[in-house]
Amino acid sequence: MTGMTTARKRIVVAINPSASFGKNKAVGARVVERIGAAGYDLVELREPTYAQLVAASRAAVASKPEAFVIVGGDGMVNLGVNVLAETGVPLGIVPSGTGNDMARSLGIPHDDIEAALDCLLEAVGRPALEIDAGLISHLDDRTGEPKQTWFACMISAGLDALANERANRMRRPKGAVRYIIALAIELAKMKPITYVVTLDGVRTVSDAALISVGNGVSLGGGMKVTPDAMLDDGQFDVLTVKPMSRNAFIRIFPRVFKGTHVTDPRVQIRRAAHVVIDSPGITAYGDGERLGPLPIEIEMRAGALLVLAPEPRFESPIVLAKRSV
Repeated sequence: MTGMTTARKRIVVAINPSASFGKNKAVGARVVERIGAAGYDLVELREPTYAQLVAASRAAVASKPEAFVIVGGDGMVNLGVNVLAETGVPLGIVPSGTGNDMARSLGIPHDDIEAALDCLLEAVGRPALEIDAGLISHLDDRTGEPKQTWFACMISAGLDALANERANRMRRPKGAVRYIIALAIELAKMKPITYVVTLDGVRTVSDAALISVGNGVSLGGGMKVTPDAMLDDGQFDVLTVKPMSRNAFIRIFPRVFKGTHVTDPRVQIRRAAHVVIDSPGITAYGDGERLGPLPIEIEMRAGALLVLAPEPRFESPIVLAKRSV
């Protein structure tokens, strides 16, 4: 009809409050420039604190934009997951953090901003992809009150979580190598941890060096702890590493970057849709963010999250390699 105009699609961009520092300080401005140039109406969220950014993000998502795009690392992805789960609004990721493990699991370029933007703008032009997310019931780390938190990539609850705690306290070096150094320090003090683990109602008590629950593939900047995990299969991959000597752990550790550590008999991966983990004195992390002390209960919510990511669907590189043979 003459005189009518078509409303332009609206995209919300949330930028890490710390993104104005360091080598990626110009990323936010570049994301805004590229999305605006592509013809979308853009709502830019820049808030001085993380808490204020969460509040502004929830308000923006309530108006049902075409997409909600985060600029930052896995902490910002976690913000996006917690704002967007079960809302029907797709999550876009422009990774500019240290580890970028969720971007890795989704096949989004994690070390090339322009390539990530190309990927985003291509994906926003077609239907979003549906992936699973986990809903964690736990005690709030600050108040001790019951709380629920979403995650999309990885939960750490052992040596890996202790390394995360230490890495978060460290100021140097920058980048993913900081986690590796923190892990080496914690390894020197490593002792077996007694866990009570319940997978789909089956309870076991055993000692382990660490436990990780993967919806995605990696943590710590590309350590493929659950290399066969898929983001859309309705199950978590639960990694358990049995107690071993420091020397044995040091020998097996380099294999985690290729995901071949899972062939060691002391490494076990089981799949479940409902997971409960408990161990006194151990703190859990979800997507690199501190959750609080165990116990935690994790419930699979299949298809709870929409994402803007490349095709094909989310088989891990190892699974894809197996299927191509």
